[in-house]
Amino acid sequence: MLQKIFATGTFLFAVLFSFAQIASISEPVKPAEATLAENAPPEKKPFLNITGSADLYYRYDFNKKVGNNRTSFTNTHNDFALGMASVKFEHTGTKVGFVADLGYGQRAKEFAYNDEGITQAIKQLYITYSPAEWLKFTAGTWATHVGYELVDPQLNRNYSMSYMFTNGPFTHTGLKADVTKGKHGFMLGVSNATDYRTMPSGKMDKKFVIAQYSVAPSEKIKLYFNYVGGQGPDTAKSSQIDIVATATVTKKFSAGFNGTVYSSKQWDGVKNIDSKKWWGAAVYLNVDPQDWFGITLRSELFNDKDALKGFNSSLFVNTLSANFKVEGFTFIPEIRIESAGDKIYFDNSGGLTKKGTASFLLAAVYKF
Repeated sequence: MLQKIFATGTFLFAVLFSFAQIASISEPVKPAEATLAENAPPEKKPFLNITGSADLYYRYDFNKKVGNNRTSFTNTHNDFALGMASVKFEHTGTKVGFVADLGYGQRAKEFAYNDEGITQAIKQLYITYSPAEWLKFTAGTWATHVGYELVDPQLNRNYSMSYMFTNGPFTHTGLKADVTKGKHGFMLGVSNATDYRTMPSGKMDKKFVIAQYSVAPSEKIKLYFNYVGGQGPDTAKSSQIDIVATATVTKKFSAGFNGTVYSSKQWDGVKNIDSKKWWGAAVYLNVDPQDWFGITLRSELFNDKDALKGFNSSLFVNTLSANFKVEGFTFIPEIRIESAGDKIYFDNSGGLTKKGTASFLLAAVYKF
C-alpha cells in the first residue's frame, strides 16, 4: 500500500514539475536600485514579535447528527461555535531564540488532549540555539513536522481538517537538530511519545525518534519525507512514514500532496504482536483568480480497514472551500462530502445506517 501512495505522489508531482518549469523572466535590477539597496541601513528586527489569530464557525450536518464528524475541531451540528484565540511571542537573538505559542478555546483543548488545565493553552513552547548558520538545536514542545495541515486555521485554506491530520501526531516534546545545506534539509530528534508533554508515571523511558529530509528541486517545488516511531505508554510500538509535496505551477494555481502510512504492533501482555495499519492520501488543488479570492479542493482517501481508529472501512472525502480575504480577515464557506465502504455514519434518528454524509460550514478567521 505504501508503494501505491508513493507511486501516486510521484506521478502527480512529475506532472506538476513539468508545468512548474514555465517560469516568468523577472525584470533586471537597475544599477541605481542596486546602489540604493547596498547603501540602505540594515533593517532592525523587533525585540519581540507578536502575532495571533481568532476564529469561529457555524456548521450544519445534513444528516442532522453531531457524531458524523470524525475529524478535529468542528464536531457540531446547527450550532455557532468558537474556535481558538491564539497569540504567539517570538524573540530571535544572534544565536538564541524562543517561541511561546498560546491558544485558548476548544481547538486548543483538543490539540493538547493529553494535558489538563492551563497547560492546554500551550501549543508550542521551545528554545532554539544556532551555533552556526547551517545548524539549529530546538528544545521544548513544537508542532509536528508530519503532514500537510496545521492547527492554526489561518495557515490552512480548508477550515475543517483531514482524517490524516486528526489521526497523526500533533506535537513533539524533546530535543531536535536541524541541518541545512543548500536545497537540502535534515532533521533528527528524540522526543516523548507523540502528544505527551510529560510522560505518565513509570513510562519515562519510552521515547520516540523523529526525522525529516527536505529538498527543493526548484523554487516552485518542495518535497518532505517524514518519520516518527517508538514505543508509547501503552507499550504498543508504532511508526509513521509521511510524504508532503508542494508545487507552485503559476501565480494563480498551486497544488499539494500528502501521503502517510501508520503501523502499530499492539502489546498482548508479553510481547508486541499483530501489526496493523491505517493509511491515507490527499491532494490539495488551489486556484486564486484574485488576490482577495481563492478556492481549494481537498480530496482525501483514508483507509482504516484494520480498525486501528475504529472505522473498519475506507473513506473518500471531498472538501471544497472558498477564501474571501480583506486585510487580516478571511471568510470561508465550505462544503464537505464523505462516503465510506460501510455504514459508519449516523442518520437523523441516531442509527448507523448511512454510507455517506455531507455538511456545510461558514468560518471567520482573523489574524494579525
